[in-house]
Amino acid sequence: MQFRSTRLALAVTAVLAVTTLGAGTLATAPAALAADAGAVAGSAAASAEQSTALPVFPEGTELGGVGTSGFLTYHFGSDTARKVLWTSYDGTRTSLPESKGWVVGAGDVVVLGDHSWASEMRSLTLRNMADPSAPGVAIDLGALNGTFVAVLSPTSVLAQVTTEAGVELRVVGKDGATTTSRTIAGLPADATEFFGSTARDGSVLVGYETGPEGARTGGRALVDAAAGTVTATYAAAEGGRGYGGLMFSGSHAAWYEYEAGTGGVVRSVDRTTGEVKRTVLGPHTAEWYFSLVGDRLVYGNPETPVRAVSLTTGETGDLLDSGSGAMEASDGTVVVHGGRASDGEGLFRVEAATDGGLAVTKVADEGPLPALTIEQVHVPATVNLDASGGKATLGWTLSYREAHLDLTLTHTVTGKEFRTRVNAPAEGTLFSFTWDGTIDGVDAPNGSYGVEVEATSLDGTGEPVYQGWLMNVVRTAEPHDFTNNGSTDVLSRDAAGGLWRDDLRDRPVGGQVVSAQRAKAGSGWQIYKHIEAAGNVGGAAHGDVLAVDTSGVLWVHLSKGDGTFAPRGNAGPGWQVYNTVAAGSDLDGDNRPDLVATDGAGALWLHKGTGDYAKPFAARVKIGPGWQIYNQVTAVGNIAGTAAGDLVARDTSGVLWLHQGNGNGGFAPRVRIGGGWGVFSQLVGAGDLDNDGRPDMIAYGAGGTYVYRSTGVVDAPFSRRTTSLFAGEGTTFNSVA
Repeated sequence: MQFRSTRLALAVTAVLAVTTLGAGTLATAPAALAADAGAVAGSAAASAEQSTALPVFPEGTELGGVGTSGFLTYHFGSDTARKVLWTSYDGTRTSLPESKGWVVGAGDVVVLGDHSWASEMRSLTLRNMADPSAPGVAIDLGALNGTFVAVLSPTSVLAQVTTEAGVELRVVGKDGATTTSRTIAGLPADATEFFGSTARDGSVLVGYETGPEGARTGGRALVDAAAGTVTATYAAAEGGRGYGGLMFSGSHAAWYEYEAGTGGVVRSVDRTTGEVKRTVLGPHTAEWYFSLVGDRLVYGNPETPVRAVSLTTGETGDLLDSGSGAMEASDGTVVVHGGRASDGEGLFRVEAATDGGLAVTKVADEGPLPALTIEQVHVPATVNLDASGGKATLGWTLSYREAHLDLTLTHTVTGKEFRTRVNAPAEGTLFSFTWDGTIDGVDAPNGSYGVEVEATSLDGTGEPVYQGWLMNVVRTAEPHDFTNNGSTDVLSRDAAGGLWRDDLRDRPVGGQVVSAQRAKAGSGWQIYKHIEAAGNVGGAAHGDVLAVDTSGVLWVHLSKGDGTFAPRGNAGPGWQVYNTVAAGSDLDGDNRPDLVATDGAGALWLHKGTGDYAKPFAARVKIGPGWQIYNQVTAVGNIAGTAAGDLVARDTSGVLWLHQGNGNGGFAPRVRIGGGWGVFSQLVGAGDLDNDGRPDMIAYGAGGTYVYRSTGVVDAPFSRRTTSLFAGEGTTFNSVA
């Protein structure tokens, strides 16, 4: 969906600061970002008035069916798809998925089907609207070579099934994942073309045709679905499907027929005496509607009042001034779409009165649906993803539940977007979404985000409502982060000098540290002898890279924070004297990354960080001799719980040693970590890979790549974990940083 980019621009310009909101808190915003003035504020008085008001029958819609506690309406939306809406008499509205056809019956069961003619539906979904949140029940009549006849319950229907032996009427149901089927007895053996009425108390009036080819006649039968048998049969002038109009009550069975020269008539049978009556409606083209309440036939067309006639006495009377349709509910009442002077237009329930007559009660007002509004916004001004477990929960309280939200989060610096649809909650009107802090599977960058939502009514009526806010995303700075998203980036150089960047997930996925994205970060890096991720040497929040070329010049590659680097800066010559270089740890407690290096004579030298990218290190200071025994020195940060960064160093026999920083640039006596580390070609101080507050290490080599999680224990500082990083690439790269 197209969002209003001009509003986001206003949001960025305004630099909106929204107070962190909790559930039930009302948010306000500058006019540039808010919806219409009345969209945010709610009114207690209006809510009280709505609680006593009748539900709304939406203008411009058609009545699609009635249940015992609600009604179904439909219309064609702007996308030409049919929008189907269930409205309970308490005012609750539930939009149903688009389907080609539907039937309402058996209390509040809506059957959604795959054909516009109910008698041709084969793939069904039964929704019990007495519990709108309950899952639908799927019944595949096609698998039985069957078609729909009538709905019996929330889990069963009456179906016509064609077999090799002929046509049968069956009760088809769903018991868990199992489809059940049993045949109705007592029908003519050659009966076919079944169609059905609304079910009442487990019984259905069905129509069919029977007789020899070329002389088929109609038939009607009352079916006790629970007993699986026919309880009564009636002759009919008309045949099977396509004639419709089946009705029955405790006293009568009736159906519509067409008579040449007369038009539409209703044929009725007294279920006690068997007396047959014929009620003439009028011209067949007059759009007649008709339903049965006890012994009263309720009928009319758009040009006449709504009338009732007693099938027992013949007494007639007007019920409503006008009407356009009537439908039976399974409790024996009828709902009419019409109007009268005293009540206006809407839906009216017609039912038997205690005095033997009919009672007419308005149950829904016809009019526009209430406007959809965003009443409350629950968007934090700032979310610290390190403190929240990498997630941010956002919410919007709407004026009603039958809607969806289209949410867009836009990083205002890079333009990166996250989009999703937030569907209606099972209860209430708070639309909540928990963002996992990623965009396209990669940890999203820190900074300001435009938070935009468009709320749209599910029935397609009214205009979408829009609101936009700003939210700031922050994380703890990560020294190995070159994309400003709080997660470690690992650099690797291939044999051709290409530099690659693996952006790791900020948290393990399935217990493993994984790469979310690999991208090429540059070429021509074969000129460097040493490449080190150095942390922030230039004052920005993200880490930088140091590199020493073969002539001994130290170069600074300042990170732009988007995965790329600024043109390199010359930090001085003379670095060819060093065999190993290790950067990134703060060794003297001044919150700036330092660098250590060993020369050919085995001396360890400290280069303290200055914070000046043009001259990032102070003059070197000798720490001590004897480091010629090591062929790998790695700055890992504070892994052992002291106040400063530590080093790990591997000797020529493959033993790894811990040198704890003492906070003034020196180190405590070394502690043996363990042997066997000669299998790795690179040991990388990788920062905090699992967000437990301690920096970790990555070991890379031909024998595999592993993550070594920091434990904080001096004599056992690491716990090994497998990783998919560099899987199968143990000899692909000659430098990893």
